[in-house]
Amino acid sequence: MIFAMASMPWFLAIPVVLIVTVILGVSIERVAYRPLRSAPRMSVMISAIGVSYLLQNLATYLFTALPKGYPEIPLLKRIYQIGGLSASLVTFLTPVLTLILVYGLILLINHTKIGMAMRAVSKDYETASLMGIKINRVISFTFAVGSLLAAIGSILYFTDRMTVFPFSGSLPGLKCFVAAVFGGIGSIPGAVIGGFILGLGETALVALGYSTFSDAFTFILLIVMLLIRPTGLFGEKTTDKV
Repeated sequence: MIFAMASMPWFLAIPVVLIVTVILGVSIERVAYRPLRSAPRMSVMISAIGVSYLLQNLATYLFTALPKGYPEIPLLKRIYQIGGLSASLVTFLTPVLTLILVYGLILLINHTKIGMAMRAVSKDYETASLMGIKINRVISFTFAVGSLLAAIGSILYFTDRMTVFPFSGSLPGLKCFVAAVFGGIGSIPGAVIGGFILGLGETALVALGYSTFSDAFTFILLIVMLLIRPTGLFGEKTTDKV
């Protein structure tokens, strides 16, 4: 979707990219996940991996694997200086916008009717269905929200990158998963804190001259967390009933 930004003004391309990403996310849920709703979780995970490779290879077929210049967004690339620190607007905007979106997402989940339905479906979708909740509508809405946030995140992430190619989102996607596991699956603040910890750790390694090991640091931290606290920093403890 980001390649569409090259052929139109950025202020028109951004809404188009957001809308197309949401439509794509909802369509993937309908085609790849909904038929497997009663299947084992491993089948759903395999389907997710298959869809990711399908999208990457389809993009490679359509746009080739050669890196392409990322469309420039002048507003986000504008350089600002605070004291002795100078950086583009997107660098200052990313953490602020992240906190705003996370706060809005928490409000949505905890203080709205659709949020209550999302929490009910995540706990037990069969019981939620018996209570009158529209399962398909709730899950489609969840995918729409997730796709919208992913689109915003990709714009913020790639704005400071010079080039982009079909597989350039693989490693950031893995790191997002690591951040969610590190913070605790099911905890939105935990995922954000986990992401900030990973980012600060990798940045510190780069500053110390160990940029080669910055990616390895992420997965080493994941292994250590799974060994010490499998549920993550803020994950709920699970108890086995006898």
